[in-house]
Amino acid sequence: MRKLLYIAIAVLLLGACKAGKPYQGADVLVPEQFKADLPEPEKIQADTVNTDSLPKIGNANILWWESFDDPVLMDLIQNALIYNRNALIASERIMQARYALKIQNANFLPMVGAQGSAERGNFLFNQIGQVNELFILGSGVNWELDFWGRIRNLSDAARFNLLSSEYGLQSIQISLVSDVASTYFSLLQAREEYEIAQRNLALRDSMHQIIQLRFDKGIVPQTDVDQSQILKAIAAGSVPKFKRKTVQLENALSFLIGVNPMQIETGKPLDEQKLSMDLTGFSPADLLINRPDIIAAEYTLMSQNSQVGVAKANRLPTISLNATLGIISDDITNFSLKNPLWNLGGQLAGPLFFWGQLRRQVDIAQSQQYQALFAYENTVLNAFREVEDLKIEISTLMEEISIAEERKASALNAQFLSGERYTQGITSYLEFLESQRQAFDAELELVQLQQQLLSAHARMYRATGGGPVVQ
Repeated sequence: MRKLLYIAIAVLLLGACKAGKPYQGADVLVPEQFKADLPEPEKIQADTVNTDSLPKIGNANILWWESFDDPVLMDLIQNALIYNRNALIASERIMQARYALKIQNANFLPMVGAQGSAERGNFLFNQIGQVNELFILGSGVNWELDFWGRIRNLSDAARFNLLSSEYGLQSIQISLVSDVASTYFSLLQAREEYEIAQRNLALRDSMHQIIQLRFDKGIVPQTDVDQSQILKAIAAGSVPKFKRKTVQLENALSFLIGVNPMQIETGKPLDEQKLSMDLTGFSPADLLINRPDIIAAEYTLMSQNSQVGVAKANRLPTISLNATLGIISDDITNFSLKNPLWNLGGQLAGPLFFWGQLRRQVDIAQSQQYQALFAYENTVLNAFREVEDLKIEISTLMEEISIAEERKASALNAQFLSGERYTQGITSYLEFLESQRQAFDAELELVQLQQQLLSAHARMYRATGGGPVVQ
């Protein structure tokens, strides 16, 4: 009885000796606020945050696109989330990670197998020289006792990989929503540019005909006819350029929604798209708990930490219990329960001379852990940079659009007035040509800026991990 007590105490002590250290989080220097939110340039205070104390929310607002109130855009994004191949691949990676976790969890349980053997030889010591036959039929059980936490660490690593895959899918979905929206806005821009180019061509063709008639009457010189013909050709050359751009963007959008290249209908024009979602109500610390790529990177780091424990446990002996239950016979045609066979025992096996291989495996695992840590820190730094860039981009684009709207109105008015003055012979044709060019450029610039602002909001959605934190 005393021996059994000693054995039980020894087992408990060994069970407490788990190889490897528990994950203790990563220390990240987080600014108190974004630089772009400060009225004047000044030094930003930053605090060191340990990620182990932070919740992992990752609560992205996947339905963000509804804020634009464009049914066509809604349908495109919904189809992309269902049929995009990259999203489907990420979904399968989650299934793969789930299967891997089930495999590792099965190692906690005893392994049961069936066995049968047939042997011929001298098995009986009291019958030296006599040849016998021996047949065994039964089942065996082997159970590795996880004294050093090797199996537990393998299970933890698989579980963290599964969580990383799940947040990886969410990151892909957010990026997909952003990419579809940005490409859709670029398609709207291309179609409006195409319409502007066609209007400009029609205007210059009409003006060329008027100048030709005036030349025929001897009112204007040949140079006016030549210049109008040149500008008509330039305008005609811009039409196929924007048509090509439109078709290529349709092809890109088709790829994102998982279909072959097709013509894509569009909904509201750029200036009617709404920007009703507030993407400014968040702090740098919110990114750590809301961006799925950051959370996925930390789970990868946690998985590598568990792999270090596995590598350390591989340097220690494994202890397992095994048992066999079956029937033994010297006649293959005569198996009987009267001849049972059983055994019960334990096994201790460990490495002796591996010439530093197992130590180097620990070094490799620790190096991979450092790589995962640096990758996590890089993901965080990139997240801060993306948001800072987009904040200044959105604020300056709004200023540019306000100026561009005034420029467009003035340019169109100047084009109309200079046309009237030219037909009355008050101004030169060069002045009229310059007013046409400025009006054309002003229209294109405004459309481009409107697209850039909408796309910047789409990228801000991705940069914040799906919008403000929802708790």
